Amino acid sequence: MAMVSLQHYKRTKIIATIGPATHSYETIKQLIANGANGLRLNFSHGNYQEKGQQISWIRKASKELGKPVAIIQDLQGPKIRLGDFDDIIQVQAAQTLRFGYKTSWVETGIIPTQYDLSAKVSRGERLYLYDGKVRTTVKSVKDGVVYAEAENNGILIARKGINLPDTDFGGDVITEKDKADLAFGSQEDIDYVSMSFIQTAADIEQMQRLIKNLGSSRKIIAKVETQLAVENIDSIVQTADAVMVARGDLAVETLPESVPIVQRKVIGLGIKYGKPTIVATQMLASMTEMPEPTRAEVSDVATAVLVGADCVMLSDETASGQYPLEAVSIMKRVVCYTEANAPVRPLFVGQPEQQVSRSSAISRGVISLASSIRATAIVAETKSGATALQIASERSEIPIIAVTDDPRTAQQLAIVYGVKSYVRPAGKQAAAKLTDFLRETKVLKKGDIVVTASGQYPGVVGTTDTIKVRQLD
Repeated sequence: MAMVSLQHYKRTKIIATIGPATHSYETIKQLIANGANGLRLNFSHGNYQEKGQQISWIRKASKELGKPVAIIQDLQGPKIRLGDFDDIIQVQAAQTLRFGYKTSWVETGIIPTQYDLSAKVSRGERLYLYDGKVRTTVKSVKDGVVYAEAENNGILIARKGINLPDTDFGGDVITEKDKADLAFGSQEDIDYVSMSFIQTAADIEQMQRLIKNLGSSRKIIAKVETQLAVENIDSIVQTADAVMVARGDLAVETLPESVPIVQRKVIGLGIKYGKPTIVATQMLASMTEMPEPTRAEVSDVATAVLVGADCVMLSDETASGQYPLEAVSIMKRVVCYTEANAPVRPLFVGQPEQQVSRSSAISRGVISLASSIRATAIVAETKSGATALQIASERSEIPIIAVTDDPRTAQQLAIVYGVKSYVRPAGKQAAAKLTDFLRETKVLKKGDIVVTASGQYPGVVGTTDTIKVRQLD
């Protein structure tokens, strides 16, 4: 196991996306070695054989490097797209466009879609095509055909995406493809399921039931990328296990200028409720083709770190870009430099006073004690990961070392702010034994002060009740 000095731990974690550019064991291992803590598998692309191979490679590399890694299954969700047609359709402002489910453009002049929009949209709703390049408003719906008026000149290309910022899908956000992908994932070593295009907390609750019925322990990441999700953001953050600000579709579904504000709010609510937050899309977009990021991209990553995000994520940069390994290395450099030279200033810290639970009170006590005696590290025994999550939500600069007997918990904690996980057998001396091990491997040294949080019933969820101070000799 590679041992890293506590001074060189990055607190903000990195998620990289696996794709054609990183589809090999050697590249995946190097992504992890360069700083990736979570790896995202995009189920909008590829097949099960490829995904199974990637999962196997990730676990093998994780074991070889001695570094827990979270695997994220990103479901496609109701990604609504135009259907197939040849050539390009020219669009003029004020033109009436007709859309129909799986129609023939050549035979009918009706633009085909891969989803029956007529069952969901209503007059007056906005319908944006090709990532918002062509903007239209629905004028009427008749006999399965949607009539919309174009607001600007543009072109349409087959299979490009459609955004419907005003449309309520009424809980219909988990597709048949998603259900099949979930069933596949339930048989694989996956830690998180990422839900696309959610609108309400009820969507997450439906996914929770599906995962439970499959006998899985995967946690749910809610992707915030619709207007309705923004409007229901508080209940969504409370219900989900983690939250991702998916800035690509969010910028089309809402005003682009609102995205930084939504991002800040999501991060703040994540800290408030003890839920990991992920900032995603175009963080180092220029590195898809260039070996160096722009100054604006560096600032974007640093800003996410400064306001307290748990994770920053790479998408096309590592999935299909020309410099995937360099992108992770540069992102790590930015994260580490920012953390070393500026304090994290989160919007919220901890829960509101009237909602303080026993576990959050203990977590605050651990942080307060560790800060006052200038502890080198906090070592937390945890079964489910809840204790480590609570401590992490305080956004302390003191490294948090989690010890658990559950590999799944260690992997899920890999994307939590400031947490380094180790898997050890449950026992009343688990924290002390891990501290001894870290002393032997020179991660800790003589004179270091460690604060431990543990419980009298090791391996039992929700029993953390003991705080101890230890100076290493």
